[in-house]
Amino acid sequence: MQTDLYCVMGNPVEHSKSPWIHARFAELTGQSLHYDKRLIPLDGFEAAVRAFIVEGGRGCNITVPFKFEAAALATRTSERALLAQASNTLRFDKGSIFADNTDGAGLVNDIQRNAGMALTGRRLLLIGAGGAAAGVLGPLIDARPASISVANRTLAKASDLVTRHAALALLQKTELLASDLQGLEGSFDVIINATASSLSGAAVPVAASTLKPGALAYDMMYGPAAQGFMTWAREHGAVARDGLGMLVEQAAEAFLIWRGVLPPSQQVLAELRATLG
Repeated sequence: MQTDLYCVMGNPVEHSKSPWIHARFAELTGQSLHYDKRLIPLDGFEAAVRAFIVEGGRGCNITVPFKFEAAALATRTSERALLAQASNTLRFDKGSIFADNTDGAGLVNDIQRNAGMALTGRRLLLIGAGGAAAGVLGPLIDARPASISVANRTLAKASDLVTRHAALALLQKTELLASDLQGLEGSFDVIINATASSLSGAAVPVAASTLKPGALAYDMMYGPAAQGFMTWAREHGAVARDGLGMLVEQAAEAFLIWRGVLPPSQQVLAELRATLG
């Protein structure tokens, strides 16, 4: 039986848990594939993708800083990747490259299924307006919360992201607002940190007054990088969650796109948490 090739491409990429996750998915679903990680030169993304296709690659996950380049490289693009203008999943069909973005579906699945919080009718705060925020806003709107406020250091960037998603928000009857971090008002049921503040150890970019009692405070980072945000959340009465579940759930969505099989993500998430201690 031929073993199909997949990989994650990024820079840096050494820390990636994706090879372990997809190997476990393959084992549990009886799929024959090999998945590795590839460090790509900052100026060599397209060449690396073309070479991987020639090598027989069937698909790849894309991490920073190549998600925007991945979307631009595609010959076919999903609606959610078009809205995000970024792609984290490529599938190579005969003569074509299909781009999708599974980050938002991964986030929503982790919050609703694994953390047990339905998003419908809730007030959400999305902190940040960069690639990470862009990748999740569409699926968050599709979950039909009452409102989503996008807060960013630069108001113009938040406004651009909101404008791009305005039609979808209208369709789903979700109020969509843009704010700078200083002008943020009110408190929220769910706060999602989509900034890199956790990576740099910077202070949490919003005030504790944004947290409703018992709110879910979610950092899209995981492991040590998320600890500062999670500690802040717990100290102010919120339920803290890191992005490990999002990582596994977005990988499950990518696996479905590639293989047509939805793997048991909850089992793999439990195993990964146990492995990481």
